Amino acid sequence: MGSLAISITQILVLFLLLMNEANGDGHNHHEHFNKVGGIIRANTTTEGCDFSQGNWVYDPSYPLYDTSCCPFVEKEFDCIRNGRPDKLYLKLRWQPFACNLPRFNGRDFLRRFRGKSIMFVGDSLSLNQWQSLTCMLHTADPQAQYESARVGGLSIFTFPAYNVKVMFSRNAFLVDIISTSAGRVLQLNSLQSGKLWKNVDLLIFNTWHWWLHTGRKQPWDFIQDGQILHKDMDRLVAYEKALNTWAKWVDTNVDPTKTRVFFQGVSPDHNNATEWGDLSGKSCAGQARALDGLSYQAGPHPAELVVEKVVRSISKPVSLLNVTALSQLRKDGHPSFYGHGGHRDMDCSHWCLAGVPDTWNILLYAAISQS
Repeated sequence: MGSLAISITQILVLFLLLMNEANGDGHNHHEHFNKVGGIIRANTTTEGCDFSQGNWVYDPSYPLYDTSCCPFVEKEFDCIRNGRPDKLYLKLRWQPFACNLPRFNGRDFLRRFRGKSIMFVGDSLSLNQWQSLTCMLHTADPQAQYESARVGGLSIFTFPAYNVKVMFSRNAFLVDIISTSAGRVLQLNSLQSGKLWKNVDLLIFNTWHWWLHTGRKQPWDFIQDGQILHKDMDRLVAYEKALNTWAKWVDTNVDPTKTRVFFQGVSPDHNNATEWGDLSGKSCAGQARALDGLSYQAGPHPAELVVEKVVRSISKPVSLLNVTALSQLRKDGHPSFYGHGGHRDMDCSHWCLAGVPDTWNILLYAAISQS
């Protein structure tokens, strides 16, 4: 009976998609994907299938890798090593309703980027995705030697046999924070670190996680907007202003014939169990099952709406991975107690590896391989 209900729902979804196309929405969607500048939905195929609409299904062939074979994975993401006892979260594969994602082919990925460079730019969620990709690539060709180095805030993972660099630049806000006599200032209109991003072949940006921090976790004392210095301001408004500064950098500095630009999207946390209807729970602690994409609709994330608005304003082509909706279903995917801090530090923001960021990289691979 359950499978019948699912199939009827999927048929209904397909019917609505066809109706949208008949009414002209489908045409606009194709045009939006193929336009020269502005937002490109990286999770949409040229045939109009939306990768972001789907469900998590059990797959006995998962996970895609064993972190014990990737000693470079940060301890805070290696939940099995940290004693997490349940294993179902490792066995879930993202299945779009109307099509199939390509199986990740790490050797093909490396061949496509032979002699090229890839850089993740952002906060620790970018670190999460970068570590996932490096492990996926190492697992695909374990005989290929790798080199790993860190220079300041830049981490460089190299596959010499392919001459491929996969880098991570830690930059939580994308815009600048400077030290002044008055204190640390978050400058919404200044972006000096972009010098590091030039001439990279593939850029994947992300920022959001740090914008809501307060107290000791807040790394600034003032926010500067133009010539005005604020003690604080609406964080979502500040976020949009900073993204607009980044957008101007993309339009000014990116050559689309040489560099492809992605924005990761907003990675959701699961700190409040009432958001998924669990009145007894407080956070992601003890969560061992994903939510059902057919019955649970979290609604749009406010920050994701800002990202879409800003990316849509960019004249150069920028691909949006849009990881938000599929990740909202994975309340089970966080380290919780099994991160770097044990029971002293509950982590419902980052993701266990292997885990959800692997799917983000499959979306990245799908977008690259179909272009």
